[in-house]
Amino acid sequence: MGYSILPPKVRQLIQDLESAGYTSRGGKGSHRNYVHPGVSEPITISGKLGSDAKQYQIKAVRLAIEEAIR
Repeated sequence: MGYSILPPKVRQLIQDLESAGYTSRGGKGSHRNYVHPGVSEPITISGKLGSDAKQYQIKAVRLAIEEAIR
C-alpha cells in the first residue's frame, strides 16, 4: 500500500480494502460502503473509479486496514 507521489485512483483504494477483507455493502450514486466482520464502523469511498483519491480518503483507508488487521 505504499503510494507514489501521484495520488492513487479510487479503484486502487477499493482493491486495497477488498484485499484486507472488506466487502461491498452497496451504496448510492458514486458512494460505496465497505464493511469488515472484525470492524464495527463501515468505510465509505466516494468518487468515480478512475478519479484521483483525495488525501482524506487515503488516510481513512489506511486506518481502516490497520484496524482490520489488529
